[in-house]
This record gives sequence, structure tokens and C-alpha cells, in this order.
Amino acid sequence: MDAKQANREPLIRIDQLSKQYKMGGETVHALSDISIRIDHGDFVAIIGPSGSGKSTLMNVIGCLDSPTTGSYWLDNEEVSRLKENKLAEIRNRKIGFIFQGFNLLSKLSAYENVELPLIYRGVAGRLRKEQAIEALSKVGLADRVHHKPSELSGGQQQRVAIARALAGNPPILLADEPTGALDTRTGVEVMGLMKQLNKQGHTIVLITHDLSISQQAGRVIRIQDGRISEEGGETRERRTSP
Repeated sequence: MDAKQANREPLIRIDQLSKQYKMGGETVHALSDISIRIDHGDFVAIIGPSGSGKSTLMNVIGCLDSPTTGSYWLDNEEVSRLKENKLAEIRNRKIGFIFQGFNLLSKLSAYENVELPLIYRGVAGRLRKEQAIEALSKVGLADRVHHKPSELSGGQQQRVAIARALAGNPPILLADEPTGALDTRTGVEVMGLMKQLNKQGHTIVLITHDLSISQQAGRVIRIQDGRISEEGGETRERRTSP
């Protein structure tokens, strides 16, 4: 890490964050006193079994939910107490979502699917086209821009979904089980692409229950019963090897 990067504020700063729900008259502690730092350019995997709190943590990081207590700073902006309309603006500008089920619109081409969030952001037509084509080129689909999802393989559909998340270059890519709907070989290809994008400077937070997937990240945050612990990932182990 160079001096310039060392002096930067973390992209994500979560301090003593907790999330509680009321269920059947009882209080459920989904997250308990969590603190996390994620720097620009990090590749972080959050892993945990069903019910561990990882989905709740993902929703908070993705500005889909707000904490009960604690603070969440995203790209130097305190977002934990914002109202839903403001959270929607933050999501639109600063987070590119990658979903397990792709979430592509079947009647739209690859280009049109990638262009859609840029329309919501109010990006002008010419710039919108440039950014959508650039994003599809980054994921190796420059020759598939006019294909509809039904004309693409599962791996190609996930690449379109990744391009959609990349469009407009949001500060963070949030990937929810991005290989979960893919066969093993295609999953390996998609993870290779994710690592390539990270090397290009994209910050990635990946949610998974798969240990082999999580270990390909630079950092692994394990969550259990709403609490976290960190482990070394593939990148960290390489850096510390002789």
C-alpha cells in the first residue's frame, strides 16, 4: 500500500453496528456490535451459513436496510440514518449489485440491460452508450451486445449482470452468491473475471456460503450468530509468502 492510499479514508467504515428485529414479540439480534473497514481496491468475501446474519449485513452494506444502532460510512458519507429515498439515491450512485439469479430483463438485449441503470441515473444518451459498451467489453462480451438473455449461456448472462453493475463505475461492487446458479466450470470463469476486475482497481464485496469461493478473495470475513471474525484469503496469503 502506497502512502497516498494509506492516508485515504476506507471506502466502507462500519462501527459497532447492530441490527435487531421484532418477531412474535421477541427481539432477534441479527447483527451484534460489528465493526468493519474495507479499503478502496479490496476484494472481501463475507461467508456464513444460513441464519448467520450475512444477508442482513449485505442489506446494510447495500443500503437496502438500516442498522438499529451503530454507524455506517460509505465513501465518506454517513448513510446509516438516511431515509429510504436518500438510500435509494446512494444505491443508484455508489453500489453495483450482482445477483445469483442474474435479474436480467428477458425482452432487452445485453446492451439494453446494462444501459438501464444508467437511464435511472440520468446519464446522457451518448455517454450512456459509451459506458454500457465499455462495461460489456470489460467482461468479454463486446460481440454479444445485441443478444437477449435467452441467446446467452448462464455464464454469459452473469457477465452481462456484472457489466450492468460496472456501468457508471460505482465505488463498490456487491455480489450476492454470484456463482450460485452456475455449474462448477462456469463458476470458476466468473470468479476469474471477478479477480481480474479487482486487479483493475474495482472494490468487491462478495457474499457466499461456499468456503472455496470465499478463499479466492483478498480477505475473508466469517460471520456466525451475528458476530464476525476475519481470516486470511488467497491474496493475503500470497503477500505474506516468502
